[in-house]
Amino acid sequence: MATLRTIASRATSLAGRIAAGFAALSLTVQPAAAQSVLRDAETEALFRDLSAPLIKAAGLEPRNVDIVLLNDGSINAFVAGGQAVYVHSGLIGAADHVSEVQGVIAHELGHITGGHIIRNDEGARPATGITILSLLLGAAAAAAGAGEAAMGVFMAGQQAALGKYLAFSRAQESSADAAGAQFLSKAGISGRGSIDFFKKLQNQEFRYGFTRNADSEFYSSHPMTADRLTTLQDTYEHDPAWNKPEDPALQARFLRVKAKLYGYLAEPQATLNAYPEYLNDVPAHYARAYAYHKEAFMDKALAETQAILKQQPNDPYALELEGQILLESGHPADALEPLRRATALTGNEPLIATTFGHALLATENKANFDEAEKILRTSIARDRENPFAWYQLGVVYEAKGDTARARLASAEQQLMYLELPEAMRNAEAAEAALPKGSADWLRAQDIAYSARAMIERQGKKK
Repeated sequence: MATLRTIASRATSLAGRIAAGFAALSLTVQPAAAQSVLRDAETEALFRDLSAPLIKAAGLEPRNVDIVLLNDGSINAFVAGGQAVYVHSGLIGAADHVSEVQGVIAHELGHITGGHIIRNDEGARPATGITILSLLLGAAAAAAGAGEAAMGVFMAGQQAALGKYLAFSRAQESSADAAGAQFLSKAGISGRGSIDFFKKLQNQEFRYGFTRNADSEFYSSHPMTADRLTTLQDTYEHDPAWNKPEDPALQARFLRVKAKLYGYLAEPQATLNAYPEYLNDVPAHYARAYAYHKEAFMDKALAETQAILKQQPNDPYALELEGQILLESGHPADALEPLRRATALTGNEPLIATTFGHALLATENKANFDEAEKILRTSIARDRENPFAWYQLGVVYEAKGDTARARLASAEQQLMYLELPEAMRNAEAAEAALPKGSADWLRAQDIAYSARAMIERQGKKK
C-alpha cells in the first residue's frame, strides 16, 4: 500500500514455522510460502489496541505477542509457533465490525496458551504409529502374494491414522473456542462479534455447497460450525459482557484500516465501485486515494487526502499517505513536510520514519543525508525487521563512502530475505573492514555465522 507496504522477507523467513501450523477458521489452507506480510503503521497500532485486553486476559504480555497481517484473500487466521497470530487480509475484508476480529484473535490466543502447536506431536505420534503398522502389515501381505489385501491394509491404516489426527485437531479447536470465550469475557468484550463471524463462515459453507454428513464430519479438522455456534451462543449469552456495546472509536479505526486495505489490494475500479464519490467519510476518502494513486492521478489522490486532513488536520496517517503519494509521484521535496509532521506526531513511528528517510534521500540533496541517516538509524533501533529501512540506510552509507557499513546493511537485508550466500559474503566483507570488537563488527560476525549455519543445514537436508 502507499502507507501499507508489502514485506515479502518476513513471510519468507517465517515460512518454515508457518508451514508447520494449521488453519484456525478457514475453509481452505493457502501455501505459506506464497503469503507476504503487509506492514502499515496505522494497521499495526489498531491490532495492538484491539488485542491488548485479550492478550492480558490470556495471561500474556502484549509487547511479546505479534498480530501479523498476511496478504491472502482467504478468510483465515492461525498460529504457527511462538507468540504470533497471523491474520489474512481476506478476514479483515470479510469482517464488518472490530469485535469480529477480536473474536478470531481470542480464539487464536487459545491455541497459544493451550500450547497446541507444541503439542501437535501428541496428535501426530499415534497417527504415525498407525501408518507405520499398516505399512508393515501391508508389506507382509504383499510378500505372501496377496497384493489386493496389502493395498486394503495400507488404505485402512491411512484412514485410521487420518481419523486419529483429525479427532485430535477437533479437540484442540474446541479447547481454543472455550479459551477464546473466556478471554473475551475477562476483557469485558461481547461475544456478539464472534457469533456474527461464525455465522459468516457458515454462510460461506452453504455457498460452497457444504453438506453435513458422516464424511464431512470425519474429514473436518474443526468441529462443525453449527455445533460451534450452538455452544458459543449459549456461553456468550450468559456472559455479563453480552450486551456491552462496541467501542465506537475502535470501530471507526477498524473501518479506516479496512478501507485502506481494500484500496491497496483491489483493482482501482473495484475500489471506486465499493467507495463511490458520493461517500464523504474518512474510510471512503482513504480507499479512493489509493485507487487514484494506483492510476497515477496524483491530483485526485491528493484531493482525497486533503479531504481527510480538512476533517482531521493532525491525522498522522493521512499525512503519511499524502507524503507517500507525493514521493511516489516524483515530488520528494514536497513530500518532506507532511512526512516530517507524520513522523513527529507518531513519536518517530518506525515505518513512517522509514518513508521519511526515503524521501530525504530521494531529494538527492546531500544536505538531507545526515538527517536521513539519523532518522533511519532510529527507525531500525526500534524495528530491525524492516528490510527497506536497511536498504535505505545502506544507500546513505554508500553515499558517504562508508562501504563497510553499507555492506553490513546489505547483509542485514539479505538475511531477512534468506539470500544466504549474499548475506554471508557481505557480512564477511564488512567484518574484515570494520573496527575489530566494535558493535558493528560483532553484528557482521553474527550475520556471517547465522547465514553459514543455515546454508549448512540446508545442504544436509538435500
